[in-house]
Amino acid sequence: GGDISAPSGRSNNVLSLSATGDAVSVINSVYPSIVNITINVSGTTNYFGMSIPYQSEGAGSGVIFDEDDKYAYIVTNNHVVDEANSISISVTGVESIKAEIVGTDSTNDIAVIKVLKSDLDNAGVEYKVAKFGDSDKLSVGQSVIAIGNALGEGKSATGGMISVLNKSLELEGKHLTVIQTSAPINPGNSGGALVNYNGE
Repeated sequence: GGDISAPSGRSNNVLSLSATGDAVSVINSVYPSIVNITINVSGTTNYFGMSIPYQSEGAGSGVIFDEDDKYAYIVTNNHVVDEANSISISVTGVESIKAEIVGTDSTNDIAVIKVLKSDLDNAGVEYKVAKFGDSDKLSVGQSVIAIGNALGEGKSATGGMISVLNKSLELEGKHLTVIQTSAPINPGNSGGALVNYNGE
């Protein structure tokens, strides 16, 4: 076929979109950095004066952000793991790998957990450390993808844009400055990734 010339000014937009990738390639590149988190909580509750033991399960998400010779480190929200008696993670949705808490910061709702790299290797799991971007360089209207363990059903992705930067929130008596997105977020997404089209 012959050459087709784009109207003036449009070719730059096409080039910039292809340079930053499409949603499918972004999601595929980021998926190995995102984990499903499952927690078990046990305790007792009072029922007509009797103390009844209970056990429940919760779900959340996390992002592999660092590693050393022995461990892979995962950042999540503190509220995902703060009541857990036991924590496990899965990268593919099949394996269940025991995790332990490294540290928590309830004021900023951040926690770090770790898993043995040998456990990931033994499960045949391929993972990678996430690439982080600079939130100060975000713009309102920029396309983003939220990836996480939505509804505890395994990893899923939703698309949207940056709606508001530096939004102030009061949450359970804590003051937080956050990024608001139009990407749908569901229970279980907590601790997951908000990703730009550079896969950061």
